[in-house]
Amino acid sequence: PRGSAIPLLEGPKTEGVTIEDNGECVITPSTDVKFSGRLKEKNKLNYWNDWLLIGHHETPLSAPTKILEKFPSNLPKRPENVIPADSDKATIEEVIDIVEGSSTEVPPSVPKDIEEKPAWPIPRPEAPVDSMLKDMATIILSTFLLVGWVAFIITYPMSVHQQQQRQHQLEEKIQLLQQQKLPFRAPSDVPPEADFLDTSYGRTESSATSTPNMSPRASNHSAYSSISTSDVGSCLSTEQEEGDEDANRVMVGKISFNPKDVLGHGAEGTIVYRGTFDNRDVAVKRILPECFSFADREVQLLRESDEHPNVIRYFCTEKDRQFQYIAIELCAATLQEYVEQKAFSHHGLQPIALLQQTTSGLAYLHSLSIVHRDLKPHNILISMPNAHGKVKAMISDFGLCKKLAVGRHSFSRRSGVPGTEGWIAPEMLSEDCKENPTYTVDIFSAGCVFYYVVSEGSHPFGKSLQRQANILLGAYSLESLNAGRHEDIVARDLIEKMINMDPQKRPSASCVLKHPFFWSLEKQLQFFQDVSDRIEKESLDGPIVKQLERGGREVVKMDWREHITVPLQTDLRKFRSYKGGSVRDLLRAMRNKKHHYRELPPEVQETLGSIPDDFVCYFTARFPRLLLHTYNAMHICCQERLFQHYY
Repeated sequence: PRGSAIPLLEGPKTEGVTIEDNGECVITPSTDVKFSGRLKEKNKLNYWNDWLLIGHHETPLSAPTKILEKFPSNLPKRPENVIPADSDKATIEEVIDIVEGSSTEVPPSVPKDIEEKPAWPIPRPEAPVDSMLKDMATIILSTFLLVGWVAFIITYPMSVHQQQQRQHQLEEKIQLLQQQKLPFRAPSDVPPEADFLDTSYGRTESSATSTPNMSPRASNHSAYSSISTSDVGSCLSTEQEEGDEDANRVMVGKISFNPKDVLGHGAEGTIVYRGTFDNRDVAVKRILPECFSFADREVQLLRESDEHPNVIRYFCTEKDRQFQYIAIELCAATLQEYVEQKAFSHHGLQPIALLQQTTSGLAYLHSLSIVHRDLKPHNILISMPNAHGKVKAMISDFGLCKKLAVGRHSFSRRSGVPGTEGWIAPEMLSEDCKENPTYTVDIFSAGCVFYYVVSEGSHPFGKSLQRQANILLGAYSLESLNAGRHEDIVARDLIEKMINMDPQKRPSASCVLKHPFFWSLEKQLQFFQDVSDRIEKESLDGPIVKQLERGGREVVKMDWREHITVPLQTDLRKFRSYKGGSVRDLLRAMRNKKHHYRELPPEVQETLGSIPDDFVCYFTARFPRLLLHTYNAMHICCQERLFQHYY
């Protein structure tokens, strides 16, 4: 029966009453019974003074021990049946001897101590009051623990902040004493655990065999050196100048910077400072030891690719005991600031020109078999104005770049998923994609950047929390582009090709640069003229004219003659007749008026505007799909010499 736990007692263990089985029973007792020999006689029925030990064994430590809730009803409450609570081992052995030595039917005498002591107390169920008290005690203890934990969370940051303040004060005193060349004594208010400065500064490793003047321990959070006064002269690469700014500068080989002048923060604890290299203003990237392998790869790729004007320029690398420092070209802002900060001065750099420069730098990287893999607005920088006040876009942050082996066009995904969430191509994350990623992962990211620029801050795949999920689903929206505007129609065509879910359908970086999205108005007019010259003598049943006229009535809005101004309509009727539903005739009219522009009446020149800008805008504003339709139709002639520079 299930009851309360009892202490483990030593029961009788004799050969006369116990049957031993082979091996020990683990939990379940045996039910075998052994009777005394005289009990088997039929004439003897009085066996009340004999003990029947059923399945007795030594209870294993792992077995639970229980007692009955109440005294058995079929067993008389006699002294010999009751074991007193405080009886010792000697009394129990005496009772066992009495049982074993009984040879007559007369019951043996019972010791007085057994008769006088009460029976074993019957355990009672736990009272509700005791249970409530236990619950109250548990609640109170839990409350104290919770209050203590909350107090620890509140006070711990304050103690850390105070320790950092003491550290900062101690470093300031060290620097001041070093300048004055006075012996240093630790302040009494600094606890022993704040002894974190290595005042026995030694020489540090540098790629230029230089000796930086910054302690490896203090360099992580402080701008102050912890060198001893005896090493000041040998560790400083240049003579220390007057002023607080010079006193705070850190020298690591040929690189110097002020740790307080932070430009930004990168991944894995990277910090970018404003510094100098060889009397030139540079950006200094401080990299942690865990990322040294990435830093070495980044430096190697920068050395290979920094000859292009739209790739960040690399200067040098230095090391000390704790960090690696990379000096690169100092820039004015990121693309994110260019787009989102309205007060930022663009210095004449238009959005389309910026995207063209970015794509040019990307095409150069791909020509070197380098895949960037982390193209985003934060990694596209705007340079400082040059001597003429001009700025340019440059690709930076080569930490995740991949250099492909000779003859290879793809890379494995075994090393993880590089990139920034929301700008990663779907094939990098999709488990259904069996082919390895290629250069086109950069084209996808560039397509998102294109829409980010032309829409002034929007993302084709929505807000930041839903972007990556929408990328995997292919759910994009280009709602910022007007379907009835010539420039937006051309931009939509390019962006949709760049963010295509199928990597093989995305254009290469060099093909992106040839898209009409980047064409100037002069080039657009020249293209219209070249197409008109090419199809002038083509038959109406020829493949080129058929391709051009397929879907042309929608392009010319059924009759293009009804959508031009009256002076131009009147002038066109003087010389020849044109078909209003033909794209070829519209291009022919544009070519003829461009060739004879100086001979046109003043009112016609006024309505067409100047050549080429106003002239082109006159027609593309009225027929916004004309350029893209003509460009796609004439793709069958892309191999001809006349059209090679268009495709």
